[in-house]
Amino acid sequence: MHTIWKGSISFGLVNIPVRMYSATKNKSVSFRNIHRPCKTPIQYTRTCPTCEKEVPWDEIVKGYEYADNQFVLMEKDELEAIQPKNRKSIEILDFVRLEEIDPIYFDKTYYLGPGDEGGKAYSLLREAMKDTGKIGVAQITIRSKQSLAVVRVFEQCLVMETIFYPDEVRKADQVPEVPTDLELPEKEMTMAQQLIENLTTEFEPEKYEDDYRKSLEEAIEKKVKGEEIVEAPERQPERVVDLMDALKASLEQSGTKKGGGKKGGKKKKAAK
Repeated sequence: MHTIWKGSISFGLVNIPVRMYSATKNKSVSFRNIHRPCKTPIQYTRTCPTCEKEVPWDEIVKGYEYADNQFVLMEKDELEAIQPKNRKSIEILDFVRLEEIDPIYFDKTYYLGPGDEGGKAYSLLREAMKDTGKIGVAQITIRSKQSLAVVRVFEQCLVMETIFYPDEVRKADQVPEVPTDLELPEKEMTMAQQLIENLTTEFEPEKYEDDYRKSLEEAIEKKVKGEEIVEAPERQPERVVDLMDALKASLEQSGTKKGGGKKGGKKKKAAK
């Protein structure tokens, strides 16, 4: 893995040297815009519409639009002057339980490996967090942006996940027309709960895959070989208008899967 950041984890007076690595990668198929007549990739240039010319990097400055087409300019040294001082430190502020943080707050995940001669302190923090069941809430500055983060244990590795600040998460009550006080028929509720139970299993990430990306890669491979792309027939979901009928049909279908009627189906393990 390529090291993308070097620094330390600090809590109290303890400093643990660490290296940061990206824990995930985007495997989406990316395309470039091509000029159809000559098959040349399109280039995008930095141009000024007032001066009508391409602008070199040394003439570009950061600007914040505080009113319509009104900007305040911020020079590089001015931005650096207000940068947080802990640029090379993941500063743990508090320890909390993971279940206290809703997944809506989570953003990007990074692996943390031990830095030079930091193996013992790294192991000590990892085992202490595992034994107490706690995770660390921290602040870190990455690429001139201060982020809130959590440090936790994944398998035998420490990971850091940047999380959104509370004012960056929109309030759920802003979503229009969300029903909150509807009376739900007891029979339908029971069936819905039973359906959830029938579809409940252990989380096995290996069984999920990006079907669209797989099809896209296959289509690209065919185009490279000069083969024709044949459109697959679209599968239309069975249309069921009545909610009770939909619940009954879903229960029957999930019951078949539970019974092993579908190849590869798994039974839920009995609770110990």
